Amino acid sequence: MKTPRLQFDPDGGLILAGAWTLRELTPHLGQIRRQLATVPIRSFWRLTKIERLDSFGAMLLWRGWRCNWPQNLEISEELRAIITAVAEKSGALLPRPVAFGLQGILIILGVILLSFFRQLVDFVTLFGRLWLDLFFLLSRPRQWPLKEISANFYKVGVQAMPVAALVGFLVGVVLSYLSAMQLRIFGAEALLVDILGLGIIRELGPVLLALLVAGRSGSAMTAQLGVMRVTEELDALAAMGISLSLRLLLPKVLALTLAMPLLVLWTSAVALLGGMVSAKIQLGMSYAFFFESLPQVVPVANLYIGLGKGAIFGLLIALVACHFGLRIRPNTESLAANTTASVVTAITLVILVNAVIAVAIRNIGMPL
Repeated sequence: MKTPRLQFDPDGGLILAGAWTLRELTPHLGQIRRQLATVPIRSFWRLTKIERLDSFGAMLLWRGWRCNWPQNLEISEELRAIITAVAEKSGALLPRPVAFGLQGILIILGVILLSFFRQLVDFVTLFGRLWLDLFFLLSRPRQWPLKEISANFYKVGVQAMPVAALVGFLVGVVLSYLSAMQLRIFGAEALLVDILGLGIIRELGPVLLALLVAGRSGSAMTAQLGVMRVTEELDALAAMGISLSLRLLLPKVLALTLAMPLLVLWTSAVALLGGMVSAKIQLGMSYAFFFESLPQVVPVANLYIGLGKGAIFGLLIALVACHFGLRIRPNTESLAANTTASVVTAITLVILVNAVIAVAIRNIGMPL
């Protein structure tokens, strides 16, 4: 019979018989585990009647023996070799982990720093490669990838306009509504134009749009390069002698860098429109007063600052997306991890760079 069995002989020993394999043990697994748990390890174990034994059955016996060989054991050399191999690979024979201390902390910090510097070197290498491609194209105008740039410009620019307009309009409405509530207390409703103009054109417009684009276009770029890695399209392009940076990376970077200032202008205009509509409803402020006051309280330098931020943010988002896209290995786990890392890194970098720019140009474009 192949059914695995445990039975006591008259001498007090334990006889194991049948086929101790995964297929035969599965229907009786609960019962056999309970029987093994109640048998003392000092009993006399006879395994000579076992017909077949696989790694699952060997692990079941080894754990039933509390990861120790019984003192009284009758077993063939073949079965002993199987159980020994399973025991050597089981976690019970592995050394205990060293207690976490100062050395462990230093190792973790070292790994993080080395990974950061390795990523930084790869990022700078990618940036330098794109500059070399740009210089190459400047001397050969006919080889510009205009179709690729146009296609990417449409994807990251034109297709992003509806969601950018929706977010901008709602932000303008909320900012105008909350500001008007506070300004009305002090009778300074006219300052609403200053708050909306400086806040949206100089800061909120570029930053909010950059966060939106990082989650939308940045993740799409990383995922596209990752899928091309998984499907071996990148290897095929390299085998055909086609430059990956010239045909894939540079068009994405140029398209997003050129599209971001236009998207910033579009988003800021729609956000100001939302704020103007909210001011009209809540404060009764006329549209004519809003249009006349805006150029007076918001110097034109703020518009240039907003457009410049848009270009810088677009360049950073595209570089980060391409960097993590090229790091994807041909498996789905790497695709998901690097896409997530791309979005998080791009958003963090945008916020950090915006803080540095805000401190560096704090005296430029501010009304006296």
